[in-house]
Amino acid sequence: MWTELSDPAILQKIGGRIRDYRMRMEITQGELAERSGVSMGTIVRLEQGNAVSTLLFVSILRTLGLLENMDVLLPELGISPILMKKMQGKKMMRVRHKKEE
Repeated sequence: MWTELSDPAILQKIGGRIRDYRMRMEITQGELAERSGVSMGTIVRLEQGNAVSTLLFVSILRTLGLLENMDVLLPELGISPILMKKMQGKKMMRVRHKKEE
């Protein structure tokens, strides 16, 4: 679904979802702005589907309790099988100390 949308349409959907979460929490745009440390204009722009800085967006997500969902959006990459094999080939077999002179 998301891949079929244009970038502006994605921002519109994100803004709408932020608005829905805010309203479900029964807080005003002003309260969200104050709790997030951003201006009310930022909240308005975000909810209207306009771009805001990533830093402000993260602050708003934190206030709404949505940061835990970042793992779904950007899952941590595991080690590739090729890299795993390379790492296994370089196992430390012993520890050597330099001789003191």
